[in-house]
Amino acid sequence: MATAGNISFIPLTFILSGIPELGNNQNWFAFPLGALYVIALVGNVTILFLINREDSLHQPMYFLLSMLAFTDIGVSLTTLPTMLSIFWFNYTQIYLQSCLTQMYFLHTFAAMESGVLVAMAVDRLIAICDPLRYAAILTNSVIAKMGLLILLRGLCVVFPVPFLTRRFPFCKTHMLVHSYCLHQDVIRLACADTTVNSIYGLVAVLLTKGIDSLFIIISYGMIFRAVLRIKANEARLKAFSTCISHICAVLVFYVPLIGLSVVHRFGKHASALLPVFMADIYLLVPPVINPVIYSIKTKQIRAKVIKLFRRREIGARDNVIATI
Repeated sequence: MATAGNISFIPLTFILSGIPELGNNQNWFAFPLGALYVIALVGNVTILFLINREDSLHQPMYFLLSMLAFTDIGVSLTTLPTMLSIFWFNYTQIYLQSCLTQMYFLHTFAAMESGVLVAMAVDRLIAICDPLRYAAILTNSVIAKMGLLILLRGLCVVFPVPFLTRRFPFCKTHMLVHSYCLHQDVIRLACADTTVNSIYGLVAVLLTKGIDSLFIIISYGMIFRAVLRIKANEARLKAFSTCISHICAVLVFYVPLIGLSVVHRFGKHASALLPVFMADIYLLVPPVINPVIYSIKTKQIRAKVIKLFRRREIGARDNVIATI
């Protein structure tokens, strides 16, 4: 490692913080953390399995839901190695290249999830405002193109970030605030002008989550206007109820994201635990909550989940009887 004074030009490792207030007593958090990851992975894999297996779920809404489950799995698997290494094994170091790789995939999957939420808003908009042409507009080909566009946008927009970050020298401490590598957190340690990174980071956020949130707001403005035009209260309530799951998913994703952005930019004098808490909510809660929301609020998914577990329960009971 080449050094000049307090500056190290090629840092070999960063130190991940976990939850600083817990000090060395972080092992107790490993069990609820592990449970959250298990719930997230099992829930989203179950959603993917059901949609792939059941022909009745081969519809635009459920194809988009499978994309959401895929991005949630990606986020979980990206953060899982460092989170569990800290809380299970007290191993806090991460190599620079590993940090940059994690940073890239983490921000890419987050951008993809934002794009999927926009596509789901468009799906609900067409389903409510133009139901007779719904199947003709959202064909399998259109859904596939939307998925490809979401994937390419996430990959391309985030692609320069690790290369812009790799060029920095880092000074004094290599201690990161979070349990994984975020772009804002890493450039905070750079002892060089980070204006380019800050500007590009802001542009990337505006090109993804900024534009996406605007489209979602516009879509729901049009949806609410269409719903209010329905004269029958029961029909109005039924139309709006089809959006509840998506609204919950949007809030679960965007509220912690906005809170985290505000804390990073304006919360310099806030408690050190606040950005850690907000970042963990932002990355851990959506993969856990989304499968639960859609399993509870979507009748078709709920019925298929119940059917799947009943089938397994009957199969296990038959195996027990056969061995007696």
